[in-house]
Amino acid sequence: MSSAQIDIQLIAIAVAVACALPGVFLVLRRMALLSDAISHAILLGIVLAFFVVEDLASPFLIVAAAATGVLTVALVELLNRTRLVKEDAAIGLVFPVLFSIGVILISRFAGDIHLDTDAVLLGELAFAPFDRFEILGMDVGPKALWLMGGIGLINLIVIVVFFKELKLATFDAGLAAALGFSPTVIHYLLMVQISVTAVGAFDAVGSILVVALMIAPPAAAYMLTDSLKRMIAYSALIGAGSAIAGYWAAHMLDISIAGSMATVVGVAFFLAVLLAPHRGIVAKLRRRTRQRWDFAIAMLAIHLFNHEDTPEADTECRRDHLTDHLNWDENLADQVVDLATRRELIRDESGLLKLTDRGRERAKEAIVNWMPAGTRM
Repeated sequence: MSSAQIDIQLIAIAVAVACALPGVFLVLRRMALLSDAISHAILLGIVLAFFVVEDLASPFLIVAAAATGVLTVALVELLNRTRLVKEDAAIGLVFPVLFSIGVILISRFAGDIHLDTDAVLLGELAFAPFDRFEILGMDVGPKALWLMGGIGLINLIVIVVFFKELKLATFDAGLAAALGFSPTVIHYLLMVQISVTAVGAFDAVGSILVVALMIAPPAAAYMLTDSLKRMIAYSALIGAGSAIAGYWAAHMLDISIAGSMATVVGVAFFLAVLLAPHRGIVAKLRRRTRQRWDFAIAMLAIHLFNHEDTPEADTECRRDHLTDHLNWDENLADQVVDLATRRELIRDESGLLKLTDRGRERAKEAIVNWMPAGTRM
């Protein structure tokens, strides 16, 4: 493995973790589309700042981009407060306008410099290791790695320091305000984080991958846990793992690195949706299947309990009569009886079904649970 390959993977991991940390709160606040809006709209801030300082390496570009991100959020909220359009429509109105102005300015006044829409949208990680950071003439690594590592560290510090405030403002803004925390200040602090992270990742990965890494890992982590701390950790791990897997997929298939990483992180989200232990599709299907069998067993137990010690028990409680009394087909009846027998709820005495003590308790419990609330003893 060459040093360039190692640098690319390290940069990708730094970008993924830096994006995933604030992305958790965007997903929880149901504001995922804002990441797309900010990552596009800040192009205008970058362009305007470049026209002022005429230096793509100037930190003023990050400041201007962050300011543009905050402006985007302010304009969206301003439109939303008019109640003429909803928040999603406001986002769809604001960021295309700001992004379009940035694209027009680039194509009209900056056509001869290294600032083009393709680089902004797609980025190219393969070139990131060649832009080196030097201190006193000593090469200390790629600039993108130091930049995104620093932004990721700042994001982590902000989350650790303001964890309680972010958590309160995310889940209960009213309670946060009552306790003296300003949800508005916390909201704009988060938006500044998003803006700075997006502009920092612009040159290396482009806005498309920024959105993918900011939303998909937290969304996948949300499927896996109910703990906010674990969700943050899982988001970072899923983002970093997807970045590495995406790089090697791109290397083997000779395709775009950013596109490959975005695809892998999408696959990771799909797998989480499919296989998550509690919220996943497979888990829900298994739970519904188990509930159907439990319901059928409860019906059988109630049927046997109602006819227990009655003159018609020899007829009503026979295995071969369940198809008539419970309107089951023969195959279903056999499966339910076998499952109930394995659970030691009933005994099969030469075709005559009898409840065990456990089965009798199961029938009583089901009767009580299914009774209307006002008729329970």
